[in-house]
Amino acid sequence: MCIAEDLPTLIIVDMQQSMANPSAGPRNNPNAERNISILLEAWRKAGAFVVHVRHISRTMDSLFRPGQMGVEFQEQLAPLPSEHVVEKNVPDALINTGLERWLRVRGISKLVIVGVSTNNSVEATARTAGNLGFKTQVVSDATFAFDKIDYLGTKRTAEEIHAMALANLNGEYATILTTEQVLKTLSRHPLLRSAHHHG
Repeated sequence: MCIAEDLPTLIIVDMQQSMANPSAGPRNNPNAERNISILLEAWRKAGAFVVHVRHISRTMDSLFRPGQMGVEFQEQLAPLPSEHVVEKNVPDALINTGLERWLRVRGISKLVIVGVSTNNSVEATARTAGNLGFKTQVVSDATFAFDKIDYLGTKRTAEEIHAMALANLNGEYATILTTEQVLKTLSRHPLLRSAHHHG
């Protein structure tokens, strides 16, 4: 078995330039980008699969409309030529994208999901992943959300929205972990330890 198959696959959701646009609104987890970069580096070092998901909108006035800067990946998180890129038109990266098939043919059963936004594309993707039987982890400090007004008209902070989205997922669709916990698990992986002859 190839090491990459047995390691979890890192799925980076919608880390596009428009997410850094101030018009996206107030957000939480200012260190999310740094944590995603750290995870990406660890995954590359381990030789594990990385999937970059980006949202391409069909709406004319969207920041994610094709042909403008907002749709491009953030520079520090840009995919390498060897890494898989998935384009989606709805929040869920597993709907109508071929991603599920890509994972299945590689024998991948474990996913680690990071990116934005916690209560939208991250939550939608993690729910489907859990329902499809993937062992799914969502990294709490490598995801973030934006302020939102709830259905009853109450303004909720990005932190509240983020916490609720994670609560929706936790234990039912996914396990919620921190960047540190995920890195610890990765470094302890028996295949990696034997491959690097240390630990």
